[in-house]
Amino acid sequence: MSISFVEGSFRIRFSGATDIGKVRDHNEDNLLIPEGLPLAAVADGMGGHACGEVASRIAVQTLAEFYRETEAIPAPTWPFRMPQTHVERDRISTAIQLANTQIHETGVHDPSKAGMGCTVDAVFFAQGRYYIGHVGDSRVYRVRGGQMVQLTEDHSLLNDYRRMKEMSGEELDSFPHKNVVVRALGLAAQVFVDVLVDEYQLGDIFLLCTDGLSGMINDELMLQTILRFQSIDTIASTLIAQANDAGGVDNITAVVVRVESA
Repeated sequence: MSISFVEGSFRIRFSGATDIGKVRDHNEDNLLIPEGLPLAAVADGMGGHACGEVASRIAVQTLAEFYRETEAIPAPTWPFRMPQTHVERDRISTAIQLANTQIHETGVHDPSKAGMGCTVDAVFFAQGRYYIGHVGDSRVYRVRGGQMVQLTEDHSLLNDYRRMKEMSGEELDSFPHKNVVVRALGLAAQVFVDVLVDEYQLGDIFLLCTDGLSGMINDELMLQTILRFQSIDTIASTLIAQANDAGGVDNITAVVVRVESA
């Protein structure tokens, strides 16, 4: 069931789900659906049996706790007061860096969890803007005016190769290391966080997903599904079903966010 928050003259509605898929024996994905503030996230774990699940759980829990602890009463003069974008940029970056520290230190002090890590995508809505924090190859898409764009850039070996040389569709399909990420939480004491900031508009739809979804169905099918259904609960569950129908070779997580009238 979806949950929503009023932000100025808008209502931000969230829904999401996660699924083990058809091949894996446990789910290493975790998601954060907001409770007290408009913050959502997806995380895809890695690092051996059960450890990836631990890393992704630490990531979403740390994000939620940090935002609760740093939440302030919004300025009553908004939308006439300019948003403090630098504060919120730093906030989402710091939250993800803190999650990285927690995961890394857990792995250092517990040999059974050494080398564990996860990707993360988080989005926070405040004062007419969205703030995205991104590490890894999970993705954030935005649908606006019937068009879908991928807002994040994959931190993957495949994407690095694509930047270095033009690759044909056949080369992309046969690339042997598609699932190798070059940046993730927990792998080192420090991590660089990509932060994206922009204004949201009425009717915008955001999709946060792990590669168990984006790696199984193409962007066109995602867009058709998002545009077909009014209920964002139905959008999330249908996308997961489509990924399973395509093989479900990985855990699948989708969070859908829509900007509505208040």
